[in-house]
Amino acid sequence: MQSAEAKFNKNSLLLALRRYSSAVSDMEQTILLPSLLRDVPSDEAWDCEAAEESCRDLYGTYQLLKAIRNTVESNLGLLDDHKSKNTALNKTLEPLLDTDPEGLFRFHLTGLFSVMIDLTKKTQSLTEKYMDIIGVAN
Repeated sequence: MQSAEAKFNKNSLLLALRRYSSAVSDMEQTILLPSLLRDVPSDEAWDCEAAEESCRDLYGTYQLLKAIRNTVESNLGLLDDHKSKNTALNKTLEPLLDTDPEGLFRFHLTGLFSVMIDLTKKTQSLTEKYMDIIGVAN
């Protein structure tokens, strides 16, 4: 039963990652002139908090969303190599893992889902704003 639940969670996580990647691909295909996003202020506070100077307009947000997608796609294969390099980090987390590893796993998985859903929504929102800028109805 537990392995079936883990498989479901893994597939759901991969689905969330694919949705984000697909949203960014749609954004790239829709936004043919990203320079039109320059100097268009972003209405969302997360943009400037996360990346400070580089993300004050929609063009910076566009670049950030693409960079996040590239990082996610390129680092998924590197997770196995990363495990062996973090022995010091694993030693500091051992007390947490001993308390409730399943709870800790669910906490991080829920957080990752939340981040991926937010990024997907922000990507779709940016695409819609671009469509408004160029005057195309959705």
